[in-house]
Amino acid sequence: MKHIDQYPKSIKKAVRYIKQDATKEQLEEIKKLIEDAIERRKSALKKTS
Repeated sequence: MKHIDQYPKSIKKAVRYIKQDATKEQLEEIKKLIEDAIERRKSALKKTS
């Protein structure tokens, strides 16, 4: 796994928010959003390869 410094600034900020400020409800919502985005990206990559 890459060290956090190798990711874009937006990812670093999101991870910091999750670690420090997010409530339990927000964590569930963030998890769903990220999982959905990952699945969409995987599907797009499968179509192009």
